[in-house]
Amino acid sequence: MSGTWLKVVLAAVFEVGWVIGLKHAGSALEWTATVIAMVVSFYYLVTAGRTLPVGTVYAVFVGLGTAGTVLSEILFFGVPFQLEKILWIGLLLVGIAGLKMVTENGAKQGGTE
Repeated sequence: MSGTWLKVVLAAVFEVGWVIGLKHAGSALEWTATVIAMVVSFYYLVTAGRTLPVGTVYAVFVGLGTAGTVLSEILFFGVPFQLEKILWIGLLLVGIAGLKMVTENGAKQGGTE
């Protein structure tokens, strides 16, 4: 994984943090951590978008963030497991992997988004 793709993944990880924070924060410290997660998330998102196609970066960011948020809700907050939801998340992740492969191939051949 290139450094730029790692930035996209880190942006999505911090997105999960701030989305959870928006729902569950109750103290000043938790709200501060939520805001920091937002800033870090968008910093990595913007810097990745300077190198990779912005549409692809955003799609991967949102997809990974959505998957991470749903899985975090199930694992940490007692949201009931639903097989259908997990299957749709799996399909989303397959689409993300496809975008990543197509983007890397396009970059090697001089193509764009």
